[in-house]
Amino acid sequence: MKTVRLGGGAGYSGDRIEPALELAQKADIGYLVFECLAERTIAIAQQARRQNPALGYDPLLAERMEAVLRPCVERGVRIVTNMGAANPFAAAEKVREIARSLGLRGLRIAAVSGDDVLEAVQRANCALIDTGEPVSALAGRLVSANAYLGAQPLVEALAGGAQVVITGRVADPALFLAPLVHEFGWAMDDWARLGRGTVVGHLLECAGQITGGYFADPGYKDVAGLARLGFPIAEVDSEGGAVITKVAGSGGRVSAATCKEQLLYEIDDPARYLQPDVTADFTRVRITEIGPDRVRVEGGAGSPRPPTLKASVGYLDGWIGEGQISYAGDGAVQRGRLAIEIVRERLALTGVKFREIRCELIGVDAIHGPRLSAGFEPYEVRVRVAARTDDLRNAIRIGNEVEALYTNGPACGGGVAKSAKEIVAMGSVLLPRELVKTAVNFLES
Repeated sequence: MKTVRLGGGAGYSGDRIEPALELAQKADIGYLVFECLAERTIAIAQQARRQNPALGYDPLLAERMEAVLRPCVERGVRIVTNMGAANPFAAAEKVREIARSLGLRGLRIAAVSGDDVLEAVQRANCALIDTGEPVSALAGRLVSANAYLGAQPLVEALAGGAQVVITGRVADPALFLAPLVHEFGWAMDDWARLGRGTVVGHLLECAGQITGGYFADPGYKDVAGLARLGFPIAEVDSEGGAVITKVAGSGGRVSAATCKEQLLYEIDDPARYLQPDVTADFTRVRITEIGPDRVRVEGGAGSPRPPTLKASVGYLDGWIGEGQISYAGDGAVQRGRLAIEIVRERLALTGVKFREIRCELIGVDAIHGPRLSAGFEPYEVRVRVAARTDDLRNAIRIGNEVEALYTNGPACGGGVAKSAKEIVAMGSVLLPRELVKTAVNFLES
């Protein structure tokens, strides 16, 4: 039976590059997939593109391609990635430039567009899922709106001979589903196989998370070699069943437990995992260890896809001003709490305006709050004060008041850090499919 070997080359924008190079050089894969977009990442990329039309793609695109492009071309490995972010065309041009610099002639690159739906969302005045408000309520603050595309335009790119496929916002599993549809000739209404392919894509989309990253818990779930964690490989058959593994000798582990944790990652209803290509059913998935670092995954299912596409909407929502300072030794907690009292009073005295504020002692109550953390007193703490403001001036003043604790606060404060940055908030809308038009453009080096 024919199998297709997929490699997960990245799980987020700033992920390690060496494990992807290891896949390209040693894994005998057919496809290397880089998943690098988070919800907020693309809105930030849209801002970068507005400042410079030549930018807006993933900041590590060039470094990744300079590392893996030659070994991928030499071994016939095709690359699929959403590193195009807000500017797939510029990203494709950059890859062509890199290919030429490496002497790789005739490389066929595809840029997939159509996910930028800002105008469509505004024309339809879609309602935000979380609040029910129309997007018109965000007038003047909208930064971006990007629909989650499915596998179809990527399949078209692969069918057109693309050796590198660069997209913007695409559903994460679709990046892996597209090579399977292309290689096996699955119909786009073969819900069972599309559902199983989506299971595979979901397992691989976070890269090192399924090989022991974000899993290790010393003494409870031990994982060796995390400093050179190997990224995952899926050996997929024509029915959508798969074996998950990694490069022999690389760090990390692939087990039933790592696969089960990733299967449940960011899942709401496992019986109805809504994707642009299919409504996947994870409840029938069977996971079986069949050897060291080899886990068989089978039994997923699917039903017809939703009638709408989710679109992430980015909008400006004020500023965050933040300051931090550390205290150590006897009485560190008491000095930290006094520092917070001083900053709160100073902000009131000087008339600093903010919408909300958070004051905490990292190491004491920053995560679980004062009630659950009661009775624990560490030898060192870090004060953090952060507030949301409507303008940059007030945001800067938050950090300045924390910094002033150096000479105007409790004894022995040190290690101050402060910042003020604009907030790009995210919302979601549902957009009728017919309002989303995709296109595939080809370039050659």
